[in-house]
Amino acid sequence: MGSFVGHVAPGFCFLVIGFWHLFNHIKRHVQNPKTYHSLPWFPSTKIRYIELYFIILGCSMFIAEELFVGPHRHQPFDTDGRIPSNHLQNFEHSLIALTLLVYAGFAILLDMFVPIAQYELSQLLLGIGFGQELFIFHLHSSMGVEIQYHMLLQLLILIYFITTLMGIGFQKSFVISFIRSISIFFKGLWLIVMGFMLWTRSLIPKGCFMNLEKGHHVVWCHGEEALHRAKSLVNIEFSWFLICVTIFAISLYLVMYDIFEEKVKYQTLTKYHQAQVQELEDMEAKRKLGKITEPDSFSELDMER
Repeated sequence: MGSFVGHVAPGFCFLVIGFWHLFNHIKRHVQNPKTYHSLPWFPSTKIRYIELYFIILGCSMFIAEELFVGPHRHQPFDTDGRIPSNHLQNFEHSLIALTLLVYAGFAILLDMFVPIAQYELSQLLLGIGFGQELFIFHLHSSMGVEIQYHMLLQLLILIYFITTLMGIGFQKSFVISFIRSISIFFKGLWLIVMGFMLWTRSLIPKGCFMNLEKGHHVVWCHGEEALHRAKSLVNIEFSWFLICVTIFAISLYLVMYDIFEEKVKYQTLTKYHQAQVQELEDMEAKRKLGKITEPDSFSELDMER
């Protein structure tokens, strides 16, 4: 993960999952606000487990990249069978993906067996995956300016970790699901930003430089002043993207509310119209059978209704 592709690729996956959840939670809430309840994952009409398959595929590719493709000699262990110090980060990253892979696999099994506690267990497994991610990033062996990026990244992980656990007891809370979806989406975006800002030499802050440390490129700064400036720039970046993501999420909600709320109203009017037509057809059938007499006026017809 300590590379451009290692941040952009998983960042894109989190971005897609976050948007998928944000879209579906808004849609469910707008269409059925009174009966809304959260879901840990959303089935597709054509491929039911497409979201979980996407997670399994992405995690498997990520683990393979971290342990067998990226490392020197394409294997994570040293010649004596021990883990070399420059591969510690690879194991840390792969454990995050492994936990999420376990969640996706068991989520499919739980959906197949349909136990009583299916939702609660699926949500708990997802919470464990996010908790593992928070634990590893909190104790992550990062260096240089990357530390500031990871510190802000932990805030996002903490938010969707807490909201995931809260979702177990508050299944009908749209706000909790909405916040969790936004934080997952933001996390994916932030990983992509990290990939560009830390591994594109032209974007490195003034007074800082890129150096190879234990097999990974790290951004260091010349002195405390340059480091403080670089951290301040990271904080400003985070604030900018926080504002942009907030505007995007609320705008998406308003657009989807306008679209799907109109459909709900149209369906309601259509059902009312069909009921009226059916009522008139029933009255006409009774009239033909001689069960009711022809009304003398519209007022009598209204009274019969």
